[in-house]
Amino acid sequence: MSATNLNHGFTSLTDWGLILVEGPDAATLLQSQFSNSVVGLKRTILGDIAQGLGSVRLVGYCNPKGRLLASAWLGLFPESNDADDRFALFISRDIAASTAKRLSMYVLRSKVKVLDASNDWEVFASYQKLQSEQFTAPLKDSLALRMPDVLIHNQTFQRTLFAKRKTESSNSVVDQISLMQWNNLEVLSAIPRIVLATQEQFVPQMINFESVAGIDFKKGCYPGQEIVARSQYRGAVKRRLQLAHVSLSPAALELAKPGVELFLEGDVDQPCGMLVLAATSPENIDRINLQVECKLDALELANIHLGVSDGPLLQIDHLPYHLLEI
Repeated sequence: MSATNLNHGFTSLTDWGLILVEGPDAATLLQSQFSNSVVGLKRTILGDIAQGLGSVRLVGYCNPKGRLLASAWLGLFPESNDADDRFALFISRDIAASTAKRLSMYVLRSKVKVLDASNDWEVFASYQKLQSEQFTAPLKDSLALRMPDVLIHNQTFQRTLFAKRKTESSNSVVDQISLMQWNNLEVLSAIPRIVLATQEQFVPQMINFESVAGIDFKKGCYPGQEIVARSQYRGAVKRRLQLAHVSLSPAALELAKPGVELFLEGDVDQPCGMLVLAATSPENIDRINLQVECKLDALELANIHLGVSDGPLLQIDHLPYHLLEI
């Protein structure tokens, strides 16, 4: 693959969806449901890019037992400067409809509308190496949101999500090289994304949500808040998200999917973790990079395998950030 293609790219993201939450009471609704605060989020007008903690938030949506039903990247994009709030949630497409439906259950008499817009809006992604001569400008009339940068081999990559309303002339183009690099960057960011296969599997701290600014412990109540807080302050979390990789093989290709369990060598009965996200490395096609949730003591006990106790062997890699102490 050409280095230029890996240094910058643009592609449609068919596995990402969009939820729009709008109305005078939109912020109040979301504040009561998400792990992170949405109050005080800066407005971003169409055509600009929301960036920084003041304009972009990673949010988690938990069930009453504190397990994550969804995660999303959130920005505030009103139709105009004097229009009502309109929040955009960039989310895995396979859980967009169920998440929008669940949020709608709490609308009651509030002045707010929740819409799964995944069929009417298309999500795109761009990335570029910092100081690259190539730059992808925001799409006209798009919702645009800057995600955290990713460092690979001392090279920093910027990432941006876009959503644009579909028209009769819309022509979705998936650039396979750009998609491969985008997915790889997402995995190596070590910032998790919940998909259908991993719904209700993790308390937020089990996948480092508190260490990537996905939880505000000072905000008010939300579903599962007591369990999330107890996990934080009583040191109850014994599992964490790790980066890892396996060598490419037919078995690894088949097993490297979210929701596949991890096993210690020789232990066929008790899984020690779960795969969160996976992506083939575009720079080394013999390597599959992984985000895995794993028991901390398993990392010190024995070899960890993917799928079965004698499956592909994981090599644990370094996280790009420091974990907050629990």
